[in-house]
Amino acid sequence: MSAKKIKAHFVGIGGIGVSALARYYLAQGHMVSGSDLVASEITQALQKKGVKISIGKNIFPKDADLIIYSPAITVRRPTSNMLSYPQALGELTKKHFTIAVSGTHGKTTTVAMIGLILIKAGLDPTVIVGTKVKEFGDSNFRLGKSKYLVIEACEYDESFLNYEPQIIVITNIEAEHLDYFKTFQNVLKAFRQFAEKLPEDGALINEKKYQNAKDASKLRKILKVPGAYNVANALAALSTARALKIPDEISYRSLAEYTGSWRRFEERKVRGLTVVSDYGHHPTQIKATLRAARDKWLHKEIWCIFQPHQYQRTYYLFDDFVQVFKEAPVDKLIITDIYDVAGREEKKIREQVSAEKLIGSINQQWASYVAKDRIIDYLKKNLKGDEAVIFMGAGD
Repeated sequence: MSAKKIKAHFVGIGGIGVSALARYYLAQGHMVSGSDLVASEITQALQKKGVKISIGKNIFPKDADLIIYSPAITVRRPTSNMLSYPQALGELTKKHFTIAVSGTHGKTTTVAMIGLILIKAGLDPTVIVGTKVKEFGDSNFRLGKSKYLVIEACEYDESFLNYEPQIIVITNIEAEHLDYFKTFQNVLKAFRQFAEKLPEDGALINEKKYQNAKDASKLRKILKVPGAYNVANALAALSTARALKIPDEISYRSLAEYTGSWRRFEERKVRGLTVVSDYGHHPTQIKATLRAARDKWLHKEIWCIFQPHQYQRTYYLFDDFVQVFKEAPVDKLIITDIYDVAGREEKKIREQVSAEKLIGSINQQWASYVAKDRIIDYLKKNLKGDEAVIFMGAGD
């Protein structure tokens, strides 16, 4: 991108990735506008920074020099001034030394950890991450002045194949986004193609390379964020730092200071209750988060309020959800209505799955369905006041 200032419009600007890229363009001094179907914390924060945002429909202004749109939006006839979010981010990766973090789980936290290590090492990276990070001023974006760029590389729609990284981190690979991939073998194929994009002098960092019992033991003692999954995230970040020749002393100090990110086991006190907000929406994430909660609160009553994210995911992973929740170390489970993801749902599948059906298959006395608009009243009537209440899901 040249130094010339342009009018850049972002369609689906409330998305966590698209909004981060909008912040990048804003930081470069470009004129930024956006549109989205609904208002959110993210759109409101951007409006405070002077971004003009249209809420209620997605628009494609004719006077924009560049239009960047969310991959969740189908554009039938893209014009020459239009790029999808993965395409636009891909262009950015070509101009930087890019560290791309991929995997089914742990991408966001690992990106945040790597970014913070690089900052403490004086490498001044630009970071685009799928959450708000306290150390970035509660933002999902940090502008750096060096060549380093740290990004989250999502596999959905094979988005990550648009990127040109020098370091690839793969945290783990599981069956996910089966509405797109259909089979786990197709998921594996996409990750292999992504790994093949590395240059000859590039570095691939995966579980085989970063699993180290000695490092894991040390990290368990110093991490402020709970759970074995966060130890795994920290191991990936540590291995990445070593690939960049950053001294372990700096990495460990940075990881010890990391206090977590928005909606990643985000804990607060509310009128005596311990309330946790967590983004987990895949069976493996749910299992790991609830296990971490029970390890942390051995004798506290734990309630989990879960909103399934996307009818397609709930349908394809239905049996996994049932199994995880049947074995969940919680005292009370509430499942509410499935979050409908616009543009990614099939009518036939919508008709075959529901929160009520999920509860029926879990078939436990301590598990029940509660409509979303009744949850607060239900909690007010039934909580004693000293429980840990975990709100889980990637919806609203």
